[in-house]
Amino acid sequence: MAVPMQDASEIKERKDELAPVTLTQAAADKVAELMEQKGVRATHGLRVFIRGSSCSGLVYGMAFDSNPQATDCVFEDHGLRVIVDPQSIQFMAGSNIDYIDDPAGGGFHIDNPNVVSACSGGGCSGCR
Repeated sequence: MAVPMQDASEIKERKDELAPVTLTQAAADKVAELMEQKGVRATHGLRVFIRGSSCSGLVYGMAFDSNPQATDCVFEDHGLRVIVDPQSIQFMAGSNIDYIDDPAGGGFHIDNPNVVSACSGGGCSGCR
């Protein structure tokens, strides 16, 4: 199911109703740990964004950011400030970020209910 395009001001008005992107406790703990290691816990938030797309779907990025823009959606989850730009929030609303601590494939995982499998089975080398 695709998320309809929305005006950034409408998104900003909705931000207090419900966090558009949520973090599990495990993800929040890992982000807080990394922020502490870098000495930015008190001054930065977690920026989550869409970097592009590939044949397997959206490509996400995350970074620590101390300077949210006026058009960004900024909210708090598990005591962390989370920042999402208006373009990314259109495609990420309702997403959940988790952290899996597993040597055989651990790391951050974004569950985005707005994305269905993008691979049709023959359009790219990774799908053949």
